[in-house]
Amino acid sequence: MLLAAIDIGSNAVRLYFSNVHEKEGIVTAKKTSLVRIPIRLGEDVFQTGKISGDKYGKLIKTLKAFSLLIDVYKPVSYRAFATAAMREAENKNEIINKIKSETGIEIELLDGIHEAKMLSAFNDIRFEGRHAVSMFIDVGGGSTEISVLKNNVFIDSNSFKIGTVRLLEKKVKEKEWKMLKKWLKKFEKDHGKILCIGSGGNINKLMKLYGQLKGDILSFGELKKGLKDLKKHTLNERIHGLGLRPDRADVIIPAGKIFKFIMKHTGSDFIYVPKIGLSDGIVTVMFKEIAELQKKNKTKILL
Repeated sequence: MLLAAIDIGSNAVRLYFSNVHEKEGIVTAKKTSLVRIPIRLGEDVFQTGKISGDKYGKLIKTLKAFSLLIDVYKPVSYRAFATAAMREAENKNEIINKIKSETGIEIELLDGIHEAKMLSAFNDIRFEGRHAVSMFIDVGGGSTEISVLKNNVFIDSNSFKIGTVRLLEKKVKEKEWKMLKKWLKKFEKDHGKILCIGSGGNINKLMKLYGQLKGDILSFGELKKGLKDLKKHTLNERIHGLGLRPDRADVIIPAGKIFKFIMKHTGSDFIYVPKIGLSDGIVTVMFKEIAELQKKNKTKILL
């Protein structure tokens, strides 16, 4: 089943097409196409509290293009979600209404807790090892979402206003770090048994640059070494010497700092990076909802 998801984040806006199917109770999402536009709504919102006319102009052009692509691809269904920057913008209602009027796309605001749960809905994780607890960690431009599963059963989730763009803008309050540390302490008894699962473009790039590609593993030591190496390079050197995109080269260090903090306070020796993101969770939830609806109506799942 071809499904699509629009993710309006604080750093970038993404359109994700995925073929989703279920086998033996496991829902698998395989990427068909991904378009990513680095608009950085968070630059406006975390400084002024609003989305500016310039950022809105870029956003509306992007979403009009996405609407055309959806019309061409013709997925069975699609949903559009906005996260931290949009939900904190004072003019969010005006922006959302304009988008609906000009593109036909209906934006759903995703709060932090539901964002965390959405990510952990993706259950096609194949890691060989004995870990009773799985901790899904998604570091975005405006916030960090964490969901915790024990023996594959959801037990807790939380969202913190600690994100890469927010850190660059120096808008992360010290109390947020303290709140994150206090919340992670709840799982102190599980230290050594927690499988940290990282998602998002920054941890993917950190793993690719410094980790163990064969197993999609980035050890705590490799992460520290990688951050130390990145800090030695200027922004220009990270772009031209390491081949990082301009919109990745500045946020990758703040992202690494967040992952390092969480790994330190969960006693994790490594983080597993299966190259998943919020969009995988969105299409997984969509698939399950469609399957449940069709089951009730006694119809077959559309292909």
